[in-house]
Amino acid sequence: MSEDSEYEHAREEARRATGEALAKADEARADAEGLKAEALTGEMLHEGLRQQGLIYGGLIGIAVVMVQPFLIATSLDTSATICIVAFSVAIPFLAALVLVNRQEVFRGRHTPSVTVTVTQAIAQLAAFVGIVAGFWHITWVAGVVMLAAGLVAVLVHSAGFVRLEVTRKPTP
Repeated sequence: MSEDSEYEHAREEARRATGEALAKADEARADAEGLKAEALTGEMLHEGLRQQGLIYGGLIGIAVVMVQPFLIATSLDTSATICIVAFSVAIPFLAALVLVNRQEVFRGRHTPSVTVTVTQAIAQLAAFVGIVAGFWHITWVAGVVMLAAGLVAVLVHSAGFVRLEVTRKPTP
């Protein structure tokens, strides 16, 4: 084989490989767009809205149950005070988010609002702080365990979401 023909053969192989790579990139881009479109509409959107409503309602329920013993307490230690203050922030925010969530479900779309996003973060963080402080009030070991378990639970949920949603093929 001559040097020119080897060169042409190598160029042709490179063109073929480039074409295949571009085709795979286009396919991956189309899959990503399909997943994105599906996440913003359809069953994934409705499931996300249902999960948010469940989270907000569950956190309100936990807050109400954990605050009750402190209503009749004559004095509060630091962890009990933190628990009460955190829940006093979380409960109204979570209640507002339940109402927004019901409207989102009714309209079939997420609220494109920075205010709602910030409120979600504050409400969930305040509820988590309240729960940890409430367990800490019982015994500091329970508070530390709750803190660690909560952080691990976030990682488990994230990993599960990625495995179930991000790595799957879009439905036709």
